[in-house]
Amino acid sequence: MRKTTYKRLKGSQSFRQRLLLSTLSSTPIIIDEIRADDMIPGLLRHEMSLLRLFETVTDDCVVEVNETGTRLKYKPGIIMGGKNLVHNCALTRSMGYYIEPLLVLGLFGKKPLSIRLKGVTDDPKDPSVDTFRNASLHILKRFGVPSEGLDLKIEARGVAPEGGGEVILTVPNVQTLTAVQWVDEGMVKRIRGWTFSARVSSDFEHSMRFAARGIFNNLLPDVHIFNDHKSGPHAGKSPGYGITLVAETTAGCHISADTTVSCGRTDETGEFDEEKQERKPAEDTGVEIASWLLQEIEKGGVVDSTHQGLLFMLCALCQQDVSKVRVGTLSPYGIETLRNLKEFLGVTFSFKPDPTTSTVMLTCVGSGLPNLSRKLS
Repeated sequence: MRKTTYKRLKGSQSFRQRLLLSTLSSTPIIIDEIRADDMIPGLLRHEMSLLRLFETVTDDCVVEVNETGTRLKYKPGIIMGGKNLVHNCALTRSMGYYIEPLLVLGLFGKKPLSIRLKGVTDDPKDPSVDTFRNASLHILKRFGVPSEGLDLKIEARGVAPEGGGEVILTVPNVQTLTAVQWVDEGMVKRIRGWTFSARVSSDFEHSMRFAARGIFNNLLPDVHIFNDHKSGPHAGKSPGYGITLVAETTAGCHISADTTVSCGRTDETGEFDEEKQERKPAEDTGVEIASWLLQEIEKGGVVDSTHQGLLFMLCALCQQDVSKVRVGTLSPYGIETLRNLKEFLGVTFSFKPDPTTSTVMLTCVGSGLPNLSRKLS
């Protein structure tokens, strides 16, 4: 029997992407010195939860963590997918942290993926579930992913720190992804928004909608913001409210911005965060997020800065053909993704800045990653 060769990595950065790319490329990895010098060393709760999630959707993967959690040995298995899977997400991060790798993993599974996630649906750190449903899924469709079987259904809201939300994510399988030439962002033709409130008055939603519309109505006529007030078991266990805005362009791009305000937040250690007791009015949240969306549109590019990592990942996983995309200013997460793609898949992107629009044109040849799991069936 052949001895397994492990790729050696250090540190806690890009943990989620390293796991994802290790699984897709079937590269066993050892990560050393995970927060070795921190007061709380080793893997955090949401990272352990992510490992459990990978064990749920794959078969025959081997996870070994040392006593302090500072060293991880991971040997990926076969991506199975499957129906009626359930995962309880750690409450230190929202579902956005888990959904992004699942979207990519599900595509290369043996069977279509259908999984129920339980935990925090919205927090200020990760993209909200509304953003994934109304912006991220459209990006996947660009790469030849069929609309049928690609869905995110929000069953119940759950705001940090207690969570209590539930969503059902379904992802179809593909044999390979199609390379894209996606350089025209077009002009904004309409803005759609979704506000939610859980265990608080719906007045918070009205204030945010009114403030956000006040900015957009001066710019274009087609603005509609939907409200989603939850109560009872569908409202989760913690009070809070939030807003997601998506600008749709004539070229079919979806630029998004979102935020969540949780009324009572705990930090990583589980301590209650006193500083966040003084909250700004809901009107200010509406104005802030509308301004942020306008900034994202001004930056240019076919996706907003939070989706750059997903876009580059899909380009690198395409068939062996040239993909060309335009983005605004490169985000730190986007740059991190480019480094990881070079390390695991050997895919390098060439950059061509466009000084007239302050955007960057990126070109790469896909790795041609086939869906090996489906061939086994």
